[in-house]
Amino acid sequence: MKIKEGFSLRTMCGEHIVVGEGLAQVNFNRILSLNESAAWLWEQVQGKEFDADTLSGLLQQKYDVSAEKAQEDSVKLLAKWKEEGIVTE
Repeated sequence: MKIKEGFSLRTMCGEHIVVGEGLAQVNFNRILSLNESAAWLWEQVQGKEFDADTLSGLLQQKYDVSAEKAQEDSVKLLAKWKEEGIVTE
């Protein structure tokens, strides 16, 4: 998987949001807000190939979290990113 071209992470008023930087990506009805850990993961994988195992490993390195919880959270996050159309397979 890879983050699609044209999407970037911005911090506005203390909130981490993903924005489209081209008219084709802009949908003003939906803004994707990321929590601190999801924003950190985005920064770690931007421009790289990744999957749920990659995200899980990163979570385990950074946070005191079990392998099972990290994997569960990674799968959920990737599902959300796919639903929003901001990653490619």
